[in-house]
Amino acid sequence: MTGLVQAVAPARFRRLAGIRARHCLAAAIAGLGLLSLSSGIWIKAKAGLAQILLQSAWERTLDGEAQVRPWPWADVWPAAKLEFPRLERTAIALSGTSGEALAFGPGLMHGTAQPGEPGLAVIAAHRDTHFRLLKDVKVGDTVFLTREDGAALSFEIVQTRIVNAAASGLVNEGVSARIALVTCYPFEAGQRGPLRYVAIGELRP
Repeated sequence: MTGLVQAVAPARFRRLAGIRARHCLAAAIAGLGLLSLSSGIWIKAKAGLAQILLQSAWERTLDGEAQVRPWPWADVWPAAKLEFPRLERTAIALSGTSGEALAFGPGLMHGTAQPGEPGLAVIAAHRDTHFRLLKDVKVGDTVFLTREDGAALSFEIVQTRIVNAAASGLVNEGVSARIALVTCYPFEAGQRGPLRYVAIGELRP
């Protein structure tokens, strides 16, 4: 009898150990799931908060403040507001196309024309966030642009094209007041390649 108990006891302990291991594994998986979920929620919350701060900085800019940083450590500030009425979308464009700028919105590229002035103003954004809408922009669409000085401009999309980033020819293109909305292409690509999708807008009188 003693031998039977000794044989059964280790088996029972093994079953209990197996059950505990499965419970621990389930708890670990649940914990990772919650961590992933909370991380996703945090990312969305951070993005939402950033847009609130950008809108506040934009309103202060329109009130006459210069280079309003949306948060104390930012190295960018609102430079323009874009509106796509047919798509019912808006975006605040930031100064420059640094990594920080493009993480939170389109960026007005340094060294290009100011919107509404002679030449081409280049505004770039990521294809999977703020300029994913470019795949739905059509020739003939209206794009409203408000500058940081409050000037309200209206552009008509006159063409779309696919160019190579290394030889786009955009910066030196023409003297009329135009904007180029630029993002990576193809839209569904997993990695960044050399191609860019460009929508050209011409200033309306």
